[in-house]
Amino acid sequence: MTHNAQPPAVPLHANKLKNMALPTLDLTLQFGDIPYAARHKAALPRAFVTRCIRSALAHDAEITVRIVDAEEGQSLNRSYRKKDYATNVLTFDYMQSPMVMADLVLCAPVVAREAKEQGKSLQEHYAHLLIHGALHAQGYDHETSEKDAIEMETLEMLIMASLGLACPY
Repeated sequence: MTHNAQPPAVPLHANKLKNMALPTLDLTLQFGDIPYAARHKAALPRAFVTRCIRSALAHDAEITVRIVDAEEGQSLNRSYRKKDYATNVLTFDYMQSPMVMADLVLCAPVVAREAKEQGKSLQEHYAHLLIHGALHAQGYDHETSEKDAIEMETLEMLIMASLGLACPY
């Protein structure tokens, strides 16, 4: 996404990256029957997934991350968003406060294709999408307005940088 507007002042959420202990995360990590499963599992060790998501949280959370094939990804996107294609990440948020409860569904073939097209490692692209999904689970939405998109993308960039990862945009 390209924006001409200037990014807003650093959001309050970003200040926690420096000043506060990270929230707790009860993580469930699932892998469906995906092509090249070993490659995706190697890119997503549990500690890495936990670190990415916790870095994006403002509250304690219970999150399930499920890595799926294109068929399951397309079926979920069709059922819940009325879009008949597999997308990179779907966020199902059930509660935002006082605790975040959500499911993040990442489509392995889409993530792999995008990583290759964007010249990123598979792990780095997964990191961005985990952060992106965790922000959605907390109510951030880049599709509501230009201002909201800039705020969410700014947070993603700050969180990625805090993890020592490159800017995703």
